[in-house]
Amino acid sequence: MRLDKFLGDHNIGTRKQIKEYVKNGRCKVNGVVVTKSDVHINENTDEISFDEIMLTYAKFHYYMLYKPQGVVSATTDGKNETVLDLLKDENVKGLNPAGRLDIDTEGLLLLTDDGGLIHRLLSPKKHVDKTYEVHLKKELSDEDIKLLEEGIDIGDTKDDGTPNLTLPAKIIRREKDEEGRPVIHLIIHEGRFHQVKRMLEAVGNKVEFLKRITFGPLVLDEGLTPSEYRPLNEKELRKLGL
Repeated sequence: MRLDKFLGDHNIGTRKQIKEYVKNGRCKVNGVVVTKSDVHINENTDEISFDEIMLTYAKFHYYMLYKPQGVVSATTDGKNETVLDLLKDENVKGLNPAGRLDIDTEGLLLLTDDGGLIHRLLSPKKHVDKTYEVHLKKELSDEDIKLLEEGIDIGDTKDDGTPNLTLPAKIIRREKDEEGRPVIHLIIHEGRFHQVKRMLEAVGNKVEFLKRITFGPLVLDEGLTPSEYRPLNEKELRKLGL
């Protein structure tokens, strides 16, 4: 790998800036100052430092984002702000959201350039749980909960024309919110279009606020506010098998 690419992957600067930084003697390879940014290095075995700070190479990048409402879960969009627009201080090349949240839904979204991980997390065969905090227009009855937990018709059909029921879900009642609205935690492992809203509509209710709080082993960091993000920590990476 070229040194300028290595430094670029660490968001040190543009290629032009990096060339100037290296020329000014700010980078060392194995303790020796180098002045040419196009030299080749071994990112796995060479010790690279910039301004005396040791850099380790990460093949992939993983970020936890608290997606706000009004932002689309896409890499580009001609009309709306995208989740990648929120990572203003990062090199977003190659990053993709692992799945999507509706534009009016907020909460946990994983952004990564690890396509293999995205595939594993989104594969229907893996049954990866997702937990949503759902604020409702009215209380759910015990019968409503039974229907939702057993699987419900939300208008989708199978190839033979029969109803394609949702897979079994889990519902946990929570305390009402500050406006007195009922709140539940809904755990599903599918990702159908507008699924949570359609499930609640199927029992005559309405979602008034929706936030995803878990995705697989990841839990939304309570220290993040909407639009904020951070790299995944070592514990979270281990939970993902990385």
